[in-house]
Amino acid sequence: MKKQSVTYAFIDSQNLNLGVRSQGWRIDYKKFRLYLKNKYGVENAYLFIGMMDNNQGLYTDLQQAGFLLVFKPTVRYVQDGRETVKGNVDAELVLYAAAKVFDQYDRALIVSGDGDFHCLAEYLEEQGKLLHIVVPNGKYSKLLRRFTQFIVRFDLLRSKLEYRSNKKSQSKRSVETLGRTGGEHGSSGRSKP
Repeated sequence: MKKQSVTYAFIDSQNLNLGVRSQGWRIDYKKFRLYLKNKYGVENAYLFIGMMDNNQGLYTDLQQAGFLLVFKPTVRYVQDGRETVKGNVDAELVLYAAAKVFDQYDRALIVSGDGDFHCLAEYLEEQGKLLHIVVPNGKYSKLLRRFTQFIVRFDLLRSKLEYRSNKKSQSKRSVETLGRTGGEHGSSGRSKP
């Protein structure tokens, strides 16, 4: 009997969230996790995200939806009189995909339109492990254009993956709120649901 291939997803949460919100909608992360499982057979979906003190409920919701969270310490700074919190997850995503869990999967999905992942896409393609690059919308980095045959546009999945609130769930905290800003706290490591 032939062994079934193992697929992992590596998700740049900020790139995905900001790219989708720029199109005027929000992601239902429970639906997204089910989509990854049902469409591509994703066994582990690593979500790389900045760690902030006041987002513990969000992290719990994401874990309950089935994501494995990898945290990055955040940096808070003021630019043009406005406070910004940044948690650049690029290095952690590349480290996990190319080294830490590389031997555990056969196929990978990179979820980001960031050109910084060009080297990872190239490496995974060379190793025969690149399944798809899921970009938030049509405005992804030109550095990823050479991987056109691997590109899946997330914005074209809006009807399947958009968060729609209803009266019953408005009082309950939801996973769709990814991207809130708040307290600064650094942590490394991951949690499993």
